[in-house]
Amino acid sequence: MKRLMRSVLLYLAAGLSANTAAAQDLSSYLAGEMRGLVIHDAPVAASSLPFLRVDESEGSLADYAGQIVVLNFWATWCAPCREEMPSLQNLQTALGGEDFTVVTLATGRNPPQAIRRFFEEIGVTDLQQYRDINQQIAREMGVFGLPITVILNREGQEIARLRGDAHWDSPEALALVRAVIDQPEG
Repeated sequence: MKRLMRSVLLYLAAGLSANTAAAQDLSSYLAGEMRGLVIHDAPVAASSLPFLRVDESEGSLADYAGQIVVLNFWATWCAPCREEMPSLQNLQTALGGEDFTVVTLATGRNPPQAIRRFFEEIGVTDLQQYRDINQQIAREMGVFGLPITVILNREGQEIARLRGDAHWDSPEALALVRAVIDQPEG
């Protein structure tokens, strides 16, 4: 019985250290476009408040449970957002699927027609046009200034945050996102 208990404890300890090591391993990807990414010591709860889809129905970040999510807060009037958005589409094209998705969330005063025009002008066709109702999700998640991009783990928790724009289709960003997708669950 002692031997079994010791084996169980060793197994649990190995599992906990593996998860910690996996999170720490991301620090090696903080170069180039990703040098400003802040990796949290522990996952942080993301908002459960609703956003609006293009058809005016409500959705939430919980809709993406089980996937790694790159969540981008942006606005139609934000010049850096205009620069960044095509690279987010390229990231979605390169890695999107069952394990990963890019979610863009327009926050602030962004009427649907302005969002649609913004996407058309910059040639973004493969990302959803979601709106943050009265900036409630942005406020709850401490988003001040735009753009802000957060990475959510499969449990829907924030594990990293980047303030400002980036080329999300850069080799550094693609490597980082692949590393997050490849991390063991749990």
